Amino acid sequence: MDGERDQESTESNESSPREEIDIAQEILSVIESVARLGDYRRSHKKECYGLVRRMKLLLPFLEEIKDFDGTISDVGIASLSSLKKALVLAKKLLTTCNEGSKIYLVVESEAVMMRFHNVLDKLWKALEAVPFDEFEISDEVKEQVELMKVQLRRAKRRTDTQDIELAMDMMVVLTKKDDRNADRAIIERLAKKLELISVEDLEIETVAMRNLVRERGNQVTESTQQMIDLLNKFKQVVGMEVTDVLDDPVVPKMLKKSPSLIIPHEFLCPITLEIMTDPVIVASGQTYERESIRKWIDSNHRTCPKTREILAHLSLAPNYALKNLILQWCENNNFELPKKHFPASSDPGTTSEHQEKVSSLVKDLSSSQLEVQRKAVKKIRLLSKENPENRILIANNGGIPPIVQLLSYPDSKILEHAVTALLNLSIDENNKSLITKEGAVPAIIGVLNSGTTEARENSAAALFSLSMLDENKVTIGLSDGIPPLVDLLQNGTVRGKKDAATALFNLSLNHSNKGRAIDAGIVTPLLHLIEDRSLGMVDEALSIFLLLASHPEGRNEIGRLSFIETLVELMKDGTPKNKECATSVLLELGSTNSSFMLAALQFGVYENLVEISKSGTNRAQRKANSLLQLMSKAEHI
Repeated sequence: MDGERDQESTESNESSPREEIDIAQEILSVIESVARLGDYRRSHKKECYGLVRRMKLLLPFLEEIKDFDGTISDVGIASLSSLKKALVLAKKLLTTCNEGSKIYLVVESEAVMMRFHNVLDKLWKALEAVPFDEFEISDEVKEQVELMKVQLRRAKRRTDTQDIELAMDMMVVLTKKDDRNADRAIIERLAKKLELISVEDLEIETVAMRNLVRERGNQVTESTQQMIDLLNKFKQVVGMEVTDVLDDPVVPKMLKKSPSLIIPHEFLCPITLEIMTDPVIVASGQTYERESIRKWIDSNHRTCPKTREILAHLSLAPNYALKNLILQWCENNNFELPKKHFPASSDPGTTSEHQEKVSSLVKDLSSSQLEVQRKAVKKIRLLSKENPENRILIANNGGIPPIVQLLSYPDSKILEHAVTALLNLSIDENNKSLITKEGAVPAIIGVLNSGTTEARENSAAALFSLSMLDENKVTIGLSDGIPPLVDLLQNGTVRGKKDAATALFNLSLNHSNKGRAIDAGIVTPLLHLIEDRSLGMVDEALSIFLLLASHPEGRNEIGRLSFIETLVELMKDGTPKNKECATSVLLELGSTNSSFMLAALQFGVYENLVEISKSGTNRAQRKANSLLQLMSKAEHI
């Protein structure tokens, strides 16, 4: 009787071979679909390919399960189900990294990395629970899976992080600053890194952003709004019209009337993606709608929006052949071309009025009455904030010289408005040179030394903007602009400290400025930023330390025992990026002086490096391994 009960119990805990074969086939299908995804976003490419590679390593294991003809317990079936769930989760994450928003993947990089950690953890746990003996898995395949489990365990806490320049750029463009704009050069640099530099790229990103908002229940959080704002900035760079990202769908408006009608691609303007009514050819040979390309050129662009090549000339030649084809196609398909309409700001009369207004304001800047000057410079400050056209118009009307002259006035409000106006005007690349040629740098530094809190902060931001040009880095350094920036870094508000840090980082890319920063006492405020982690500027401080460590004077100043100890502590208790930056700084110091290595060893760095070499970011692992090799040599000296 007892034997009968045991047999009955055994049968209830077994499943037919068909069931596990079905699950194995489903898992195989998941892996095969992942293999077809193709390329991944640059920001998480390494993690994606690493995950796909590990998923493919499971193929021999799954093939053996398919060939297995025995019975498997419920435990075996449950383990395969867990494995399937983990791989489905992996597929969802990989799909996000394949077709999701590029901006989201960078802005919320840490959240995305947590999803990778979660997937790797679930995958490891699922494989841990697999009863390999029951499946009669061959020794060779079992060893392969065991090796994969070891790799997963090591990789669970591993991540790669943004490079230093990208991190600084993101900090600047995502920080909300009243009356200020993120520098256009930073926006363009960021767009290139995210590969969002063409109209087609940005249309795809717009769809991805809209899908992201829908996935979040159409709730636009502060983080989501930041991402939408950044997308719109990228659109402005390439001359696209900024529309509501949440509108449906990203197609020309006239298509809504006839959704079944497909307009030939060559009939659409590459900038607006709307059918052209007045196509013209530019020097690169590309064709655009006249109004769109004229707006692009009037915004001081000298490149072809589509090919990015510099235009040999700015003449526009009517494309009569294409216009005739468009008209013929419209007639054959009973399609009515949209009537041309001009916004109020584009109306010739209004434009003329606006030009006269700007010209009048520029004259008022030189008025003998202080109140007239104060009102004029305030209005120019606001106009220069609004759009690129105003910045060009103000400069073309001779507005920069009198604004620079106002920086010598004793009136605090005039100084504040004038330096902020120059900050806004400097967003235009040509204006950067014009502002510097007018001798504005010493005057801006004067405001940085003695202006109001807001004026000092905006002066630092203006110097940062101007320093995007290499020749201006030299000018600012020679004009004693670094000491007041260091003072702001030490004594300013949080916003002031960030403005100073970004400016000092940019200026320190110039070798001579590194020595000037050291002489100005930059080390002390940087150490304060590291000690006070509530400011959220540890990585920025370490990034500047990394630049200074490449300078002989810098190495001597920052290579003190207390700083080495601080680096070792960060390598033990800091965030993954803190550890990466601290390891990079120590490597830069130690590569030229073995005594730094020996000092770090005394503070217990060896164990930290071993841990980082196993579970740090990809970049941190490389730096840690290099340090371990250096230390091995140092111990034998």
